[in-house]
Amino acid sequence: MAFSIIKPGLLDTIQDLGRNGYGSWGINPGGAMDRYAAQVANLLVGNCEEEAVLEVHFPGPQILFEQNTLIAITGADFSPTVNDECIPRWQPVVVRKNTVLHFPSLVQGGRCYIGVHGGYCMEKWLNSYSTNLKAGVGGWQGQPLKKGDELPFKENTIYFAGLLKEESNFEILPWRVNTEQTYRFPHEIGFIPGNEWDKLTGLSQRNFMEENFLIHPSSDRMGYQLTGSPISLEQPVGMVSSAVSFGTVQLLPTGQLIVLMADHQTTGGYPRVAHVVSAHLPKLAQLRPCDTVQFKRMDLSAAEELLIARQKELHILQRACMDHLNELVC
Repeated sequence: MAFSIIKPGLLDTIQDLGRNGYGSWGINPGGAMDRYAAQVANLLVGNCEEEAVLEVHFPGPQILFEQNTLIAITGADFSPTVNDECIPRWQPVVVRKNTVLHFPSLVQGGRCYIGVHGGYCMEKWLNSYSTNLKAGVGGWQGQPLKKGDELPFKENTIYFAGLLKEESNFEILPWRVNTEQTYRFPHEIGFIPGNEWDKLTGLSQRNFMEENFLIHPSSDRMGYQLTGSPISLEQPVGMVSSAVSFGTVQLLPTGQLIVLMADHQTTGGYPRVAHVVSAHLPKLAQLRPCDTVQFKRMDLSAAEELLIARQKELHILQRACMDHLNELVC
């Protein structure tokens, strides 16, 4: 085995970039809430970006490493420590066998990700490692990790013990990621108008773009319920259920809004007034209940440029991390 759970966290699940292509079967994509952080966690340790990662909420788990391992922790800041010594996020770290990873305090963010060199060793369900909690499939036995669970890693050929100094519990490797642009202005979330945007009253459109909305405490991986001034339509609209996606903003009959997140349903019958731009989904995923959201309208071309720039950044990062790791091993 590679690591075992000494104490489980609030919600620790295996995720990847989602189970895409099965919406016609009523199976939602799921996957990591912050896919950027999940991708970076894998790239930092030399994996492909589609490998599985462990998604952790606060309070986080206590994890015992049963072998020397290269890990990277990305996303939220839960003050990670190895044997009570602080380790950085967004940077690869070699941890020694029989050490304990812990997350003692919440600083900021909603969820973090743990990537391990080689990836976690488990079977895919419908071409994805992601945990589908509703169906009880995927990930690790289709459920959150619990005390005593032992997760194996895929076999690798790197001798990590040779990278550790004598008596040290871990070794921080000298490359990291600058995430300033990705999470800049964390409460400002870009959107493009949805199919029913033009059916909103003029006042509702202005309120949508000018007000701050509060994330309700009952929000979860399926959707963020937002509270604020009521939003209304010019006239009631009868709708047939239609496709929705991660980031779709729907108008509820109460006049409040819900933003669909990673575990969203495949179709919905409420008006789709907006869609969060893909490049801002990582920021949205790191917000917590009682945080505020302010929507900023963008045009489609600007949203596409942001996403293309993000993908270019990830490709450059992948090449750089592999070069660093190969140089270190050689």
